Parts: sequence; C-alpha cells; structure tokens
Amino acid sequence: MDYKLIFDNTPEAMVLLDPDMKIVGANKRYLEVTMRQLDNILGKHFLLEAFPEPNVPYEENPVRISIADAIQQGRKVYLDVIRYSIARPDGSGYDERCWEASHTPILNERGELLYMLQETKDVTDREETKKALQDIEQKFRFMADSMPQLIDADDAEGNSTYFNKQWEAYTGIPIEKLMAGGWKEAIHPADLQSAEQYWQQSLEKGEASQVEVRIRDKDGDYRWYLSRYLPMRNESGEIRMWLGSCSDIHDMKNLVQELLTSNEQMSELADQVQLAFRKVETERMTLERLIMQAPTFFAILKGKQHRYELVNTKYQELFPHINLIGKTVAEALPEVAEQGYIDVLDNVYQTGKTFEAKEILVQLSTPEGKLEDNYLTFIFQPLFDEHEQIIGILVAGFNVTDKYQMKKKLQELGIAVDEL
Repeated sequence: MDYKLIFDNTPEAMVLLDPDMKIVGANKRYLEVTMRQLDNILGKHFLLEAFPEPNVPYEENPVRISIADAIQQGRKVYLDVIRYSIARPDGSGYDERCWEASHTPILNERGELLYMLQETKDVTDREETKKALQDIEQKFRFMADSMPQLIDADDAEGNSTYFNKQWEAYTGIPIEKLMAGGWKEAIHPADLQSAEQYWQQSLEKGEASQVEVRIRDKDGDYRWYLSRYLPMRNESGEIRMWLGSCSDIHDMKNLVQELLTSNEQMSELADQVQLAFRKVETERMTLERLIMQAPTFFAILKGKQHRYELVNTKYQELFPHINLIGKTVAEALPEVAEQGYIDVLDNVYQTGKTFEAKEILVQLSTPEGKLEDNYLTFIFQPLFDEHEQIIGILVAGFNVTDKYQMKKKLQELGIAVDEL
C-alpha cells in the first residue's frame, strides 16, 4: 500500500516532524494552507525557521507547548483556536489567521518518539462569521439596554425571548424570573387582566396593540406606562417575532388628568400626546432595523425536519422567489436536498457538532427552474435549549461567488492567487 500517496492526498492539512521538531514531510493540503513549497520548509525547524511567530517568544508559543504536552502524555492533544501569524511567501510581512490543530506523537515499540504529526485547519472565516454574529447581538443588546423604555421580545407564538436591563433595574425582578412570566407580578392587579387580553388579541389577530398599565418599581410604587406590541414580519407577511416596549407616561398621564379636571389647555395636551407617540414609534423602528441589518446571511431552522423559523434579508436574497418561513428545507429547496445537505443538517442535529464549509459549490434554482452555481462560505451550528437539548440549527455565512469567480479568472490568466 502506498502510504505516502495516501498521506499526500489526505484532505486534512498535515505536517510531519522528527524528534528535533524539524519538518520531514507535509501533504498537499498543508502546503496550500500555509502557502509554501515543500522544498522551502523541508529540514527546517518547525517553529524557529519555517513558521516563527513574531509576536510570541518561542518558549511561550502555544504550538510548542501543545507539542510538548503531547510528547509528555504520549497521546493526541488538541489545541484550541488560536491566532497565529504566517509569513507571506514574498517576504512582505505576516498574515494573522485563526487555526485549530492537534498533535499526535508517533512512537516505536519501546515507546520512543519517532515523529510528531500535526493536523491543522484554517478556521479564520468561521471565526469571523461568529464574531460578526456576536457583534450584531451585542449591538442589539447595547441599544436595547441603553434605552429608557422597558424593552422585551417574544417569538411568533408569544414566548418571551428577551428583556432589557431596564426591566430588571426598574422592577427589581431578575431577568431569569421575568423570562419565566415574572413580569406579571409587576403589573398592577387592576390592569393585569386587561393587559393579558390585549396581548392575546394581538397574537390571535397578528395585529399591533397598545394599552396603558401601571407597573410597580422595586420600591413598591406604581407608575403609568404605555405598553405597545408590534409584530415583525418577513417578506411573505408571516410574523417572525414580537417587539414590546413600555414607555413611562406617568407624568403625562397626571397632566392629562389635571387638564381634564380643569378643562383647560386641551390643544396642548393633544400635541404632547402626539409627540409621545411619535417618539415611541421612532425608537421602535430604529430597533427593528438594527435587528435585521446583518452583514451576513442567516436563518434559524427548528426541529428534526429543519423548518424555517427565521430568515434575514441577506438569506432571503438567495431565494427571492420562495416563501421560506414555515417550510422545511426539503420542501422549500428540493435542489439543495438532492445535493446532500439534508444529510449534513441531520448529522449536525443528531451529533451537536458544528459543520463548516468554505467556498463550497451549491446549486440553487432560479425562478425559471434553472440551476445556478453559487459559492458559499457558511456554518451549520446547533441551537440548544436550557436543558442542553438540540432544538434547531443556525445557518450563517457569506455568498462568495463573485470573489471565487474573480480568483478563478486570475488563475486562468496565470496570476498567482494566495488562498484567502
């Protein structure tokens, strides 16, 4: 059996070191990822000569430490995601990339070290996608937490998914308890039934609602609030989520009562009420735009059948002629199912392991039924409930078709293109 041929064509990036940490072999994938020629690294010290890290002393190099741990333990050791700078082949500087790696000692029958095998993977795109999603969530939370209003969100069925910090700061009720229905304790008993009726009507009719309620603060005092719930819909008109806001109108409410009692300045009251409503609406629209303006496409698939529950604008642009919400992937995108991606989704759902793909070809159907080549970089990431049970899958990524085609054209023209 030609083991060298197998090693050289293994899809995982691998490099083989001797006990002195000098490179004795590397497969094709490793050379592609590191932008090197085998002749240029063969026989060189792995970390001091071939791939020195300019920002970290050799003794503190996490790769060196991981290799030392693998030798000491006599078994495979995994290295968590790290940022490691790779020198450009033309000597113009360094590129900082994100890497995952493992180190496996190869021993003889006497337990003596013969070789060290490193398997590595460039996960920069995946980590940048994660960071982009985290940035979006952090921006949303920062904005919602910075607002003076009490902001909350619910899924399409009316289940609480978020309360901002103002809710906890004002009522003194912990977020966890608010999420579990504890918000009802803060509503004045005389207003609770009316508030729940309006909320139920909104859910049943799919329409916005507003009601004035008294909400108790942490000191036991009540203030009047204008509570409003608005549905957020997708392009097909289906409700994706509900956004609630409670604005303090206590002072305005008292002013109304005073004006009504004295029967004076009624026009001024109308102007103030109108201004208050416009302010609430402006803040709501700003928050809604922030939720949907994501630089990546993403969708949420629920359940074993992978049913679309949420898609953002970038994702919907991939399938402008299809109403995705409520359908399974197999129902909405039969061409994707035929390409084997349902099996991939099933595996993520069953194992809980994230799947990632870089510049992979996916054929998508046009409105005329013609299959078009698209190159996508994406991840399938499992979603868990509070009991660590898988309930769905998050799909997130980028459409890199233009970049892929440009790189291909450059290669056809004989222009060297580094792996991005």
